[in-house]
Amino acid sequence: MNLLRFMLAALIVEALWETTKMFWQNGKFSYDRLGALAFGELIAVGCNIDFMNAVGLPTNIPYMGVILTGVLISRGSNFMHDFLDSINNFQRRNIGK
Repeated sequence: MNLLRFMLAALIVEALWETTKMFWQNGKFSYDRLGALAFGELIAVGCNIDFMNAVGLPTNIPYMGVILTGVLISRGSNFMHDFLDSINNFQRRNIGK
């Protein structure tokens, strides 16, 4: 089961980094990404959604999971669907190992 946690952590870090890179595109700051992030954070904090805790990676820093969740959901439903599908596929392949 620890392998699954490492894989989930790696997927989350990659998703967060790829999201963060989108703030600076073609030599310009993207206000659209900032707006999406603000709404993602508003929803995650307002609804107390903690993806890290939901997948078994609780954090020791208060609200860190909620804030990271806001960054993830700011990418939109297609991204989250693909992201969750990747996690699901990994879990199915590694059940019982």
